Amino acid sequence: MIRWSPTAPARPACPHRRLTRLLGAELGEGFALGNSTLRPWASANFVGARHLFRCSGSSFEARALQDRLAAVEWRLPGHIVADLSVEAHSPYEITVEILTVED
Repeated sequence: MIRWSPTAPARPACPHRRLTRLLGAELGEGFALGNSTLRPWASANFVGARHLFRCSGSSFEARALQDRLAAVEWRLPGHIVADLSVEAHSPYEITVEILTVED
């Protein structure tokens, strides 16, 4: 017999801290993560968040970095990386935006 419970199931934990660690490892030596922000995001079918990371380093090639980060298999329990973009502000500063949705 199936029982109905009025309690909503627990939502997966926010992956922002894990994304911060994974992104730091992918950027490698000589690059530093600065401030990061998290904004809840939702569409008609999905719930998730936009994660913005400011990064600085010796020199960035934004397009090459975006291609490399897009190829990474991000392991986020309960979440999927739906989109990733890299925006260059200068050769030494970029913003990485990662959109995650709950799995």
